[in-house]
Amino acid sequence: MYGERVTSVDRPAAAPDPHPPAEPHAHHGSHAEHGAWPAGVAYPPVEPDRFTRLVLRLHARAPRWAVPLAALGCVGLGMAYALLSDPTHSDPDARPTCLLKLTTGLDCPGCGGTRALWYVLHADLPAAARHHFLFVFSLPFLAWLFVSWAGNRAFGWRLPELRISPKVIGGFLALWLAFSVARNLPWAPFTSLYV
Repeated sequence: MYGERVTSVDRPAAAPDPHPPAEPHAHHGSHAEHGAWPAGVAYPPVEPDRFTRLVLRLHARAPRWAVPLAALGCVGLGMAYALLSDPTHSDPDARPTCLLKLTTGLDCPGCGGTRALWYVLHADLPAAARHHFLFVFSLPFLAWLFVSWAGNRAFGWRLPELRISPKVIGGFLALWLAFSVARNLPWAPFTSLYV
């Protein structure tokens, strides 16, 4: 008895703990890592508010040409504003004006766009390009994108689509940013870009 080693003790089995300690969070295979919802959790669907339901009902009942016609109406209102206000004969600081130009005196990325549109509508492309070259450059592309979308949506036309890669869009935005900076530099020849 004295030299024997006790290997086990006969004790009654303990009842399982109703509140086991929390296990440390596993970093591999967790729900958060895979973006999955926890199992057994159901979330009620969000009910749309009254205005959203009204818009969805109107959209479902509207003829297929209504949305392109509304977009064309917005473009027409912009053109009518440019024609009626004649921004070429008004003071650059006349109201309504660009908030950036009013507070800092700097041309914003869109400054000169309304005047450029006025000159485009009067078929004076050199003067339009003088006020906002990038706006005039982008007009044919924007017009074709609108015509192809509106024709497909309203009449089912299958016009060739203009495919613009993200790299081209990024390059254009970078060029627009460089143009916006260059037109505010106080040295020649950049001062010729100031409008």
